[in-house]
Amino acid sequence: MAVEDKYISYRIYLVAFAIFLMAIAIAVKLTNIQWVEGDYYRKLAKERTVRNFVIPANKGNIYSADGSLLATSIPNYEIRFDAVAPKPEAFEKNVKSLSDSLALVLGKPSNFFQNELRKARANKNRYYLVARNLSYTQYFKIKGFPLFNLGAYKGGIIIEQETVREHPIGRIAERTVGYERTSHGASLDGKGIEWAFRKYLNGKDGKILKQKIAKGQWKPIRDINEVDPQDGYDVISTIDVYIQDIAHHALLKQLELYQADHGCVVVMETSTGHVKAISNLGRATDGTYFETTNYAVAESHEPGSTYKLADLMALLEDKKVDTSAVYDSNGGVVVYSGRKVRDSHEGGYGKISLARGFELSSNTVMVQAVYNSYKNEPSKFVNHLNNFGLNRPLGLSIKGEGRPYVPQPSDKHWSNISLPWMAFGYGVSITPMQTLTFYNAVANNGEMVKPQFVSEIKEWNKTIKKYDKEVLNPKVCSQETIKKLKAVLANVVKKGTGSKLYSKDFSMAGKTGTAAANYSKDGGSGKYYISSFVGYFPADHPKYSCIVVVHKPSTALNNYYGADVAGPVFKRIAQKIFTDAPSTNEIKNLDRKIQKQESNYDSYFVKSQKKEQLIPNVKGMSGMDAVALLENLGIKVKAIGVGKVKKQSLQAGQNIVRNTTILLELS
Repeated sequence: MAVEDKYISYRIYLVAFAIFLMAIAIAVKLTNIQWVEGDYYRKLAKERTVRNFVIPANKGNIYSADGSLLATSIPNYEIRFDAVAPKPEAFEKNVKSLSDSLALVLGKPSNFFQNELRKARANKNRYYLVARNLSYTQYFKIKGFPLFNLGAYKGGIIIEQETVREHPIGRIAERTVGYERTSHGASLDGKGIEWAFRKYLNGKDGKILKQKIAKGQWKPIRDINEVDPQDGYDVISTIDVYIQDIAHHALLKQLELYQADHGCVVVMETSTGHVKAISNLGRATDGTYFETTNYAVAESHEPGSTYKLADLMALLEDKKVDTSAVYDSNGGVVVYSGRKVRDSHEGGYGKISLARGFELSSNTVMVQAVYNSYKNEPSKFVNHLNNFGLNRPLGLSIKGEGRPYVPQPSDKHWSNISLPWMAFGYGVSITPMQTLTFYNAVANNGEMVKPQFVSEIKEWNKTIKKYDKEVLNPKVCSQETIKKLKAVLANVVKKGTGSKLYSKDFSMAGKTGTAAANYSKDGGSGKYYISSFVGYFPADHPKYSCIVVVHKPSTALNNYYGADVAGPVFKRIAQKIFTDAPSTNEIKNLDRKIQKQESNYDSYFVKSQKKEQLIPNVKGMSGMDAVALLENLGIKVKAIGVGKVKKQSLQAGQNIVRNTTILLELS
């Protein structure tokens, strides 16, 4: 019995010792949690209940050169209701008037909202959806409704905001305006002006502190943000909406007529390089056309006869031949290393001058001129092409510029046919924008300027950065050569391959191009054509240069030449700009006072001088006058649209709070 009691005592001691060890372990763990790991667990608990959410900053706007909005960020609001937050007396006092107010704005009966709000209250719903996709004006009204005007804590209103990028003029120039997006790998990517100038357009994101109130549901803790977002700067593009509209529809009409695969058009201001219009249209499976790829910037291809301007420039600069030199077109066929070079005109052109050969786009004449002059020193000809800038990208501000290609005599692929083939635009590659820049240099008396898509970065009326003209080559060739090149380019339209485009009412100069290309599709092969026209207008004093390129026009109309497919687009653009542009005739009686103008100015002047303490009513005023008046009062202004003020977010008669932002809707 004593032995058994002894064993029992041992077991009791053993259990007690084990419990003692467990107690020590628990104490150590609690001490560790409290003093060592405590910060981690407190942080984890806080992150699961309270979290900072990012408020995306509004991007700056992109404007056209004439002040039209090309891209803008529109705030989009969602209103929810924390039905637990209001006290019972506050809820009962305001629920009817709140429902009446919501009915006026949201278009549903008052009893619908009253029933829904009461149901949310009964179910203790802390995240009831009141409305989504609200404009700033709608949000501002709802925020001031009974109950909601008590704020998040007392009134239960929950406001969530996001920004949406809109293109007010639609999909015109969409690829050039561009976009910024997050790709599948969560990395940023984009195109066009949006992407190239994102460091100016993108503002600084803000932060708002939210508390978790239910599964997947978060409510702002305070009515104010932890960090307010800062808007980005505005970008002023070189695009002219009027010229853009002309170019877009002229190209679209021709693509539809010839059922072409795709095409592009660019209109550039000669002296500055400002791109006034750019349209890139590709054919969808249903036969419609839309902006898919920036072909003008990205697509490098064999140009065909438009490349012959480089031939003539090199020949004249080296004084190898003059434009009066005569060549025999040999019945329209010449042979080099067993390969035939043919003229498009059956039987050739007989014996004609070099200038006439260029005007008629004779392959045989231009190839003979180049080959005979440079066959013993091809590097001299190629060096001219390199010096003209035809072998390197322009270094455009927007992403995705295609690389040109000019064969070099030192290349392993150089052959006996490389030189003659280059002379009529084959075996080389160049983008439409690069071709246009070269022709623009001739129009600009030899000064080659870089194409520009943006002229200025602004913060409201303050200039942050200005983009001046950038000269790529101050003189691509001598003035004597320029004079001769301009003469033959004008004759192309007057009496050459572009004679169908000639008009006595307005002058144009340029060059046609028709390149044949081979492609393989589904194991087969075939031939398609690239039709182009590039030049400038007016011919005597060039203001604009322009290129049109159409890929794969249907041969069903038995016509695929540059003059017939691309030329009419060029002519339509030049014609519309000439005939619709404001008159430049001298305006007399400039000092004559117009009573209506004087009255309007006097009215504005009185308002601007008055030291108002209340927000004025600017409805009906022009946007320009309204912005000036309000900013003089110390109010920040954000305007949407163009024209006169239709709505103002801060109502007339309210006290002025400096640096408050007012939204003006113009129409």
